[in-house]
Amino acid sequence: MKLGAFSISLAVKDIKKSKTFYENLGFTQLGGEINQKWLILKNGNAIIGLFEGMFENNIITFNPGWDENAQNLESFDDVRVIQQHLKNSGISLLAETDPNAEGPAHITLTDPDGNAILIDQHR
Repeated sequence: MKLGAFSISLAVKDIKKSKTFYENLGFTQLGGEINQKWLILKNGNAIIGLFEGMFENNIITFNPGWDENAQNLESFDDVRVIQQHLKNSGISLLAETDPNAEGPAHITLTDPDGNAILIDQHR
């Protein structure tokens, strides 16, 4: 199963302080808008999202159809295919997408330890 680009979405208290901290670790801005209180930062293949006031806890994120530079992949597993595979494997989903739709969609689930996972397809 191809889950696409991997990142961690961090719930931060002060996006400007967090941006400065991660820039000091060598991260540079890949996307986002600080005035909207969200940024995507990259260091090599490591990607982190900073989100102020958007959710309570950190989220493991996968983006089917994208590589680590947010560029489209020619071949990828659609989120609806991933959803069906997970359901066939007995994994419960917190949010599902319409299996008959096409294009952007997302599903959410948690791992056995309660860590939130977002599989977020943008195309």
